[in-house]
Amino acid sequence: MGVSHISNRSEKSSERWSRRGVLTVLGVVPAAVLTGCSGSAGAAESASSGGASATASVKAAKTPTVTISPADGTKKADFSAPVTVTVADGTFATVKVTGNDGSTLAGTFNSAKTKWTSTKNPYSGTKYTVAAQAQGAAAKTASFTTKSPGETFVGYFTPEANSTSGVGMPVSINFTHAVKDRAAVQKAITVTAEPAVEVVGHWFSDTRLDFRPETYWAAGTKITLSLRLKDVEGQDGIYGIQSKDVTFHIGRAQISTVDLSSKEMVVKRDGKTLATYPVSGGNAQHTTWSGIMVISERFKQTRMESSTVGLGDEYDISDVPHAQRLTTSGTFVHGNYWASTSVFGHENTSHGCVGLHDAKGANNSSVAGYKFYDSSMLGDVVIVKNSGDKTVAADNGLNGWNLSWADWKAGSAV
Repeated sequence: MGVSHISNRSEKSSERWSRRGVLTVLGVVPAAVLTGCSGSAGAAESASSGGASATASVKAAKTPTVTISPADGTKKADFSAPVTVTVADGTFATVKVTGNDGSTLAGTFNSAKTKWTSTKNPYSGTKYTVAAQAQGAAAKTASFTTKSPGETFVGYFTPEANSTSGVGMPVSINFTHAVKDRAAVQKAITVTAEPAVEVVGHWFSDTRLDFRPETYWAAGTKITLSLRLKDVEGQDGIYGIQSKDVTFHIGRAQISTVDLSSKEMVVKRDGKTLATYPVSGGNAQHTTWSGIMVISERFKQTRMESSTVGLGDEYDISDVPHAQRLTTSGTFVHGNYWASTSVFGHENTSHGCVGLHDAKGANNSSVAGYKFYDSSMLGDVVIVKNSGDKTVAADNGLNGWNLSWADWKAGSAV
């Protein structure tokens, strides 16, 4: 190998070389070869180093690639899955998702900041704009629109927003479609009170959910109902559409106790006796429900017809004064102008209602029917005892107070 480095000379010239000279040259060749090997190694190292630098430069030169799901331009995106944004060859600086209603969709990054996932799913029927920026790169924007649900449901609530009610008023919600996933729906509804008290929901059926505390609300309580039902799937393919907060207020505490043995009603307000009225309850054939009942409707005058409560044509009175509903099945506490005044306080003669002496036309302020009506409000409590009948069903009107706290809580889905 060393000889190949010797210059090509003529044969004659080579003959003039001395043996010593040849040896000298040959002696130098290994050094040259070693030097050459050393130089080659350095070159290789340099090439290797240069290659690594080049590779690093190529990597450093890659542009971060951002992927948004749902993809840009999607018209009917699924609203039952979160929004995700990922980046390759980089990390995120910021991600923001804004709805066309001005709302923002919150989310979190993974530990490497290469993926962002929305904390909640997007709302249905909403256009969203996504602005995602990777470190050292320009922001990428995309927009998509979620599809609208095929079928929807709402919950109609009692009492009315901004109303003031008595201490017995529960928050009662009736749904327009039967609810199969009770837990999902109940989790989307909260009822809070000021002053604070534990409030628990109870399902009476797949269309009715009531909320109440263990005992009556405190006078002056502020109640807030928060509905977050939008896009909650009540049953397969049927979604809620409400997202709102409403408030109610509790007024003074009025509780009236009707004793149909003594045929007397004692009205107490804030713990003090306000009035005592003689009454007449249901007769032996049509006894009045016993138990705790809540005034759910009020009419200065109304028509009462026996056929509507399964009693044929026994009565039809077009102008019953000062009627206040206690049950869905037709129990009222109301004024009575057609019975003798001697009945009240002495006989139970009605078809199940609680009657007070009143005057035709509902304008005589001196009679008991007028006075009691005038002192009452929706949500006031009327307790009936010694009626000869069983306790009213908790779902017959707004009468969940007849359930023990343990039984009430057992009806919760969460």
